[in-house]
Amino acid sequence: MDTNLAIVILAAGQGTRMKSAMPKVLHPLAGVPILGHVLATAQAMDAAHVITVVRHERDRVAALVGTDLPASIVVDQDETPGTGRAVEMAITALPDDFAGEVLVVNGDVPLLDAATLTAFVAAHRDDAASGTVMSFEPSDVTGYGRIVRGEGGGFDRIVEEKDATDAERAITEANAGVYVFGVNELRDQLANVTSANAQGEQYLTDVIALLREAGSEVAAVPVAEPWLVAGINDRAQLSEAALKLNALIVRGWQLAGVTIDDPATTWIDLRARLAPDVTLKPGTQILGATDVETGATIGPDTTLVDCEIGAGATVKRTDATLAVIGAGASVGPFAYLRAGTRLGADGKIGTFVETKNAVIGDGSKVPHLSYVGDATIGEGANIGAGTIVANYDGVNKARTEVGSHVRTGAHGVFVAPVRIGDGAYTGAGTVVRKDVPAGALAITVAQQRNLEGWVAEHRADTAADHAARASHDTDG
Repeated sequence: MDTNLAIVILAAGQGTRMKSAMPKVLHPLAGVPILGHVLATAQAMDAAHVITVVRHERDRVAALVGTDLPASIVVDQDETPGTGRAVEMAITALPDDFAGEVLVVNGDVPLLDAATLTAFVAAHRDDAASGTVMSFEPSDVTGYGRIVRGEGGGFDRIVEEKDATDAERAITEANAGVYVFGVNELRDQLANVTSANAQGEQYLTDVIALLREAGSEVAAVPVAEPWLVAGINDRAQLSEAALKLNALIVRGWQLAGVTIDDPATTWIDLRARLAPDVTLKPGTQILGATDVETGATIGPDTTLVDCEIGAGATVKRTDATLAVIGAGASVGPFAYLRAGTRLGADGKIGTFVETKNAVIGDGSKVPHLSYVGDATIGEGANIGAGTIVANYDGVNKARTEVGSHVRTGAHGVFVAPVRIGDGAYTGAGTVVRKDVPAGALAITVAQQRNLEGWVAEHRADTAADHAARASHDTDG
């Protein structure tokens, strides 16, 4: 633990530009809330103290903090707006004897990693500065405060764009909004920050100016890549951050031995796990805590959410959530696996099949055009095309049990609750309303009747009638 480091995370803002009922910092990015990324970075830095400042939708934001980083102290910002006021309230939560550095980061800057911040704090300490500001060079510097340096290249001041001269506006180095201060100097100068400005806010940047006026050393340390400090204020910026983060995630898995045919159309959440020799085809999304074992092939055009995929399995053009697919199993194309689906090793869920809360044993197959819900199927069974498990009576749902090595005919209906015993067969079109003993054949087909001349009598002078008459003439 770095006993001389405290981290303050600013997460009190409303984020109005997101135009959302959800707090900005709770919007997901690679399966993790924006603020969750920042909390994970703070945890990785192992600081002695982490303080998260909240205000807008404070209970929802505080709940995330409590889940992701329980060690963080949650501080509520009062009615006085501004980053300076937020930090002022945060440091009141520090122990009185804390004499180290305070790193201030924003809860809406999710891509800034622990290694970059650790190097930033180290540079501050090496410079023996009272305060250090992180800088960067954005592709478009418009709107950012400029970093003005002196003749020797050292930090001089931050000038906001509205106050800048033409020469200062031409500066390409900008303030990234990340700072580290000695806690004592920070306390002293925050007491001098006022809200006497057009917005009526207490700005943290004023501390930098006050330190300079007091003759204290202030440094500016540039970050290597602008995207590291990209903040998220609207959904367009959220999309840009997602694109960059996903590219990094995809490349990481490629370097770890995963074949990804089309990185541009493949999306992988941070919590997903992929084994070496997994292949992801174009249009694939591996979301949530999905786990894919070695040799499996996923896609094309497949979405997996919180699924477990066994070694050597194939999942093609499928939408699956909270499903478990056994080793060597085959799913799809055009399958829909809902929560609770468990397919055994070497099993098959085929084309246009929907499953829900269904346990399908090793080697069993549901190949075509079927719905299997609230059911257990044993090993080595084959479910005929067009089978429907009728699990709902309009009030309650009941369960169907199909034994091992059962063979069911096409277009069957199993009316739950019902059990089909091991080794049993059902005929095509059978409606199973009562249990079928092991080894039995169940049929409900009535004797076929052919009503000769029905078309001529009831559909006279139609194309069917003409065809039938022509056929009779030829046969005759």
